[in-house]
Amino acid sequence: MPNSIKRIEALKPLSREHHYGLLLCWKIRTGIKKNVAIERIKRYTDWYWKNHLSHHFEMEETYVFSILGNDHSLIKQAKAEHRKLKGLFESTEASLESISLIEEELEKHIRFEERVLFNEIQKVATAQDLEKISLVHTIDLQNEWADEFWVS
Repeated sequence: MPNSIKRIEALKPLSREHHYGLLLCWKIRTGIKKNVAIERIKRYTDWYWKNHLSHHFEMEETYVFSILGNDHSLIKQAKAEHRKLKGLFESTEASLESISLIEEELEKHIRFEERVLFNEIQKVATAQDLEKISLVHTIDLQNEWADEFWVS
């Protein structure tokens, strides 16, 4: 088993949200394997985007990415991935292909942020940067979704 990543305290809530994002990917995969109607999965991804992920992206882009600066290649990559994911989530298409693409791209993006981007940010973040993140970000990921298609 690879060594776990040591995350600084201010970024831990964002990393926990990444965990929930990976759980969303698992739910999508499970729903597909169980032949759940794609429309049911799409309704959940729409809800998740509106209630959780769009806010997470906004938090990262406003308070976290600025630590490295907009011209940094990793920030350019992360923002490009955010734009792509936003387009995928906000698309009205409900097909196996579109839902599978959400799952694949989101998992890839989260792994990039956790394994690469956040490690770089941790290297250069100042105490003031970290304090600002801690003050403006709280995690509240209650799952209020009744249609647990991944269970049945």
